[in-house]
Amino acid sequence: MKRRCSSENELGGIDFMTRQPVVVRLKTGLHARPAALFVQEANKFSSEIFVEKDEKKVNAKSIMGIMSLAISSGTEVYVSAEGSDAEQAVNALVSLVSKEELENQ
Repeated sequence: MKRRCSSENELGGIDFMTRQPVVVRLKTGLHARPAALFVQEANKFSSEIFVEKDEKKVNAKSIMGIMSLAISSGTEVYVSAEGSDAEQAVNALVSLVSKEELENQ
């Protein structure tokens, strides 16, 4: 279930927060090269982005954080983001890990 909320930021703009569960379908899970591609994709967005697994929450823009979760294929995680492009960020990252293989793997 996707959750969204919004709030006004200090510059008068609107920040969005969204959180979505996803089952990682990548055959190799989110290790090594797929993790690097995930972090690279996350860094395209200005929002703060996090991945949660088993109550551990890490910065999605940190390769060490993502690797520390040891996410294997079939694992359910939550992707959340807060910022002006939060929904786009979550959608892009959920789409990335929902595939069985990555083109650049």
